[in-house]
Amino acid sequence: MTIIIEQTIDVGRRLPATPILQHAPAALPATADVVIIGGGVIGLSIAWRAALAGLATVVVERDEAGAGASLAATGMLAAAAEFETGGESLLPFALASQRRWPRFRDELEQASGVSLDFETRGTLVVALTRDETSRLRAKHDLHVRAGLPTRWLAATEARDLEPGLRSSTTAALLCADDHQVDPRRLIPALRLALKAAGATLVEHCDVLSIDRENGRCAGVVTNHGACRAPSVVVAAGAWAARAGLLPESIHAPVRPLKGQSIALRMNRMAPATRHVIWTEQVHMAPKADGRLIVGATVEECGFDPSITAGGLFALLEGARRALPCVEEMSVDAVWSGFRPTSDDDAPILGATPVPGLLLAVGHHRNGILLAPATADAIVDLLQGRNAAPEAAALDLARFRRSA
Repeated sequence: MTIIIEQTIDVGRRLPATPILQHAPAALPATADVVIIGGGVIGLSIAWRAALAGLATVVVERDEAGAGASLAATGMLAAAAEFETGGESLLPFALASQRRWPRFRDELEQASGVSLDFETRGTLVVALTRDETSRLRAKHDLHVRAGLPTRWLAATEARDLEPGLRSSTTAALLCADDHQVDPRRLIPALRLALKAAGATLVEHCDVLSIDRENGRCAGVVTNHGACRAPSVVVAAGAWAARAGLLPESIHAPVRPLKGQSIALRMNRMAPATRHVIWTEQVHMAPKADGRLIVGATVEECGFDPSITAGGLFALLEGARRALPCVEEMSVDAVWSGFRPTSDDDAPILGATPVPGLLLAVGHHRNGILLAPATADAIVDLLQGRNAAPEAAALDLARFRRSA
């Protein structure tokens, strides 16, 4: 049976409102096989898969599940649209995770009863000037060399697919495999699925330190007490490198990269676009409930959550430039979030110098895309297997190798 999720959005909220699901607070167990620090899409996905593998699993989240980057995300699965020069090391992992998504969706929807609003029309990367067309042609050439199935569209072809595009549109790339989901459905689905699998989610619980005995990981110490466990996975997003969490011997180069976003309200009977639209300024993702998510700014400002006039202007102007009809849309919500960004914009996965302590951080703006492959890689390591080669290449040691 599918759960019908009712939602309310208020303009001015820092994050879009989440689906209304009641959850009884969980106590922190005294012991576990694995403790996962962080209840975003990465931590929840790992927990669900670890519990299905038979591991006694605890997720510890400092706020509410998804309250970091996950619920602030647009939900794009854009392995191709995101790919640019310099991203060659991440591409195999991104494509592997993208291929996992249909099965991940099916299993998660079955386990939770929640429809994820998984949309498969693809993504249009649009050029609006001659200079943008030249850069888009270079991007297409890069995709061809990488073997990506993107298709060049002339202006008339692009506007045949999306008549609402500005008449001056010059060209587009159709990334047919770049789908999308709704994060506001994904997070509740993961909560329900991991609970059904036997995992425990403890919210509003701050990890003060990672406990060690005889040089190896022994659990966590929190403001709600301690949980002993032979394995700990740090999946704390932009907060992973905060002082006191990781041992001093481990430097994970992760920082927050703020993004502001807007939700506009389309006509559900005649939506402004049915594809994700990607320009050099913004991306726009239409959702089944009639929202058009416009994101996102890229700001190096630490953990400042401010919604700024300049940020909102840039988003609205970027959206209007591609889809003129956004001028007539009402604003449902504005919010900001913090992408967990590493020094090379790729995730940091796997072992650390402390036995039993694993990292799953630094997913930048691809956390939702990379969640299935990340979960599989970490669960492989927890069970004593090697991670897939495309995941193993994203270990912490790569920063020492490139130094």
